[in-house]
Amino acid sequence: MSERWTPTSWRDKPIQQVPVYPDLGALKAVEAQLAGFPPLVFAGEARKLKRALAKVSAGEAFLLQGGDCAESFAEHSADNIRDFFRLFLQMAVVLTFAGSSPVVKVGRVAGQFAKPRSAPTETIGGVELPSYRGDIINGIDFTPEARIPDPQRQVDAYRQSAATLNLLRAFATGGYANLENAHRWMLGFVKDSPQSGRYQELSDRITETLDFMRAIGLDAEAHQELRATDFYTSHEALLLGFEQAMTRVDSTTGDWYGTSGHMIWIGDRTRQLDHAHVEYCRGIKNPIGLKCGPSLKPEELIRLIDVLNPGNEPGRLTLIARFGAEKIGDHLPGLVRQVQREGRTVVWSCDPMHGNTVKAGSGYKTRPFDLILSEVKDFFGVHSAEGTHAGGIHLEMTGKNVTECTGGARAISDAELQDRYHTHCDPRLNAEQALEMAFLVAELLKKQKNARGRPVVEAAE
Repeated sequence: MSERWTPTSWRDKPIQQVPVYPDLGALKAVEAQLAGFPPLVFAGEARKLKRALAKVSAGEAFLLQGGDCAESFAEHSADNIRDFFRLFLQMAVVLTFAGSSPVVKVGRVAGQFAKPRSAPTETIGGVELPSYRGDIINGIDFTPEARIPDPQRQVDAYRQSAATLNLLRAFATGGYANLENAHRWMLGFVKDSPQSGRYQELSDRITETLDFMRAIGLDAEAHQELRATDFYTSHEALLLGFEQAMTRVDSTTGDWYGTSGHMIWIGDRTRQLDHAHVEYCRGIKNPIGLKCGPSLKPEELIRLIDVLNPGNEPGRLTLIARFGAEKIGDHLPGLVRQVQREGRTVVWSCDPMHGNTVKAGSGYKTRPFDLILSEVKDFFGVHSAEGTHAGGIHLEMTGKNVTECTGGARAISDAELQDRYHTHCDPRLNAEQALEMAFLVAELLKKQKNARGRPVVEAAE
């Protein structure tokens, strides 16, 4: 690693997962245009998230991170954003009530447009075309025209992100997130699900608590923490030309920040120590995530930590474990032990989605709910055994009533996947499955809290 960092120093490094644009002049013009646009998020917000994540690393809070596999231009609507946000609120309140500690809410939203792919091309019916890499790069339609990388899509992604952020900020601070609205957050199609009764009981108990608080003179309108919430955005920093264009100097500190999202992460396919993605991320002051897959060795992880967080700053680095249910027991303990041994301060989060993708007999790519849950349980189990803190969960999920992951309380079958399989890339938990996962994680959080001898508020059974 060179000592000197600039927003452009990544361009001198090898790079993976980069699209080939046929018109480099047009690409340069778009990047220059983006560099003049207003920031999507602000440095002060990123610092606030880092402080919240520092509490997660100390075992004083829990990270809930989730959202679309890949956002799309076609599905951008106020209703979809609202449904996603209120599902997120439901999950957070379940986890908060169970763990008796704050939940840091970070969405995969307002920027999650680019996707790494296992191969640069795909073949259908004997026709080979470039792979779909996310709406910010090319189109999902399997035609030669749609698969050509188009730099103008970056402008479209910026504008969609700005509109999404505008609505999310309004929801988070304008009264919608008020705990007194907990009864109203239930999505219509979930009302007759097995999770409905559990959530109804929990929201009743919240209402009783708020009634008691009002009776002794504490009103939600007078307390910001009861009527509003902090909600942050995140995405994989894959398209570095876009990220560079959105990199700005903070006028109050003189530090560089990525203003495309509050938190960005490095994927498992682009975490090479001497490559471009690590080089870019080491220089910005945002909270950073690092995906950790089965090929990552403990010694390599320490070197990455030291490059990305040389000051060992709490809240700076979140390690997102994504091994798969069959591999987590073989790989995670060694990484946790090495990080502990070397005294590095990190947030440990579990991504139980990416390592559990299978092809169903119906031909659809899916993720079985039981495998997802198994990896989450083993993640908590490893941290319990090592005396460390299971700090968060990272889910691909949607507020829509899709059928993309099998299993769950309704036991979606392989045959039912075709009913509402709407994802642009990887399968997501639907709203009911995501809420079910929140209740299951809440039980694991209670056990973690009990093991540490801290008081626990019982969640609704």
